[in-house]
Amino acid sequence: MNKKIESILNRQIIREGYSSHLYLAMASWAENEGYKGIASWLYAQAEEERLHMLKFIKYINERGGKAIIPEIEKPPVRYAGVLKMFEEVLKHEQFITGSINEIVQTCMEEKDFNTYQWVQWFVNEQLEEEASVRTLLDSLRLAGDQHLYLFDRDIMSMRQKEKSADTAAE
Repeated sequence: MNKKIESILNRQIIREGYSSHLYLAMASWAENEGYKGIASWLYAQAEEERLHMLKFIKYINERGGKAIIPEIEKPPVRYAGVLKMFEEVLKHEQFITGSINEIVQTCMEEKDFNTYQWVQWFVNEQLEEEASVRTLLDSLRLAGDQHLYLFDRDIMSMRQKEKSADTAAE
């Protein structure tokens, strides 16, 4: 495996691992604040990010590189409310999108078309992730603080509808 590609993919392992920890911290906070539905959504997101990290690990190793299992930075554990927290989720997903785009660019520069093709799944995944969080933010803004109970109650059904729509589109 090209060392430049191996390095940037190992960097993404760190970022996916941090994403998982970040969403776990947010889930724990939400659960302690009484938002069981929001916590469930965040726990599911944390698991999804962990699986993304594993995909990078396995890909690097399968291609003859050496995946490095990183130390993960501790994420924040307190949030200034549900809306602010989801604004942070969107900001983080935009950061991850930028990181995936850097991988794509590096693949093109290094003429690693196998990795370029493989990483396209993540390009599409990031489009879905950002759109999903924007939808949640729109719902939160429409509901306002006085209707957080309804948002909390319905968030997992919103996730299931999005996943069903994604599966139907494939």
